[in-house]
Amino acid sequence: QVQLVESGGGLVQAGGSLRLSCAASGSTFSSYAAAWFRQVPGKEREAVAAISRLGINTYYVDSVKGRFTTSRDNTKNMVYLQMNSLKPEDTAVYYCAADYRNGLTKVPSGYDYWGQGTQVTVSS
Repeated sequence: QVQLVESGGGLVQAGGSLRLSCAASGSTFSSYAAAWFRQVPGKEREAVAAISRLGINTYYVDSVKGRFTTSRDNTKNMVYLQMNSLKPEDTAVYYCAADYRNGLTKVPSGYDYWGQGTQVTVSS
C-alpha cells in the first residue's frame, strides 16, 4: 500500500503558476504509476496528467497541454505537477493518485490510492 499527501495548492491570479507536490509513503513508490486528477463541484473527477513508474511516459489532457508538466523523483518518493499560465477554469480540487498497474489510465477507477486533495483557485 501507499499513502499520498498533496501540497502546494492555493490562490493565484490568472497567468500565474503553482507547483503541486505529492508525497508518497508506505511502499516502493517506483512500483506505482501516478496521476493528477481534478474535480469541481457537480462534475466528475477529470484526469489532468499521468506519469509512468519511471517517468518515461506521460499523459496530459488537451486543456493543459503546453501549460502543465508532471514529473517524479522516486528517490524522494515525490510526484509533482507544475502548472503555468493558469486560467480560472483550472480552479478545482486537485488529487494525486497512484496505482500498481502502469497503464497511464485516465479514469478514477484505475487508481487504488488517493490523496486528500488540495484546492487550487485561479482568480480572473
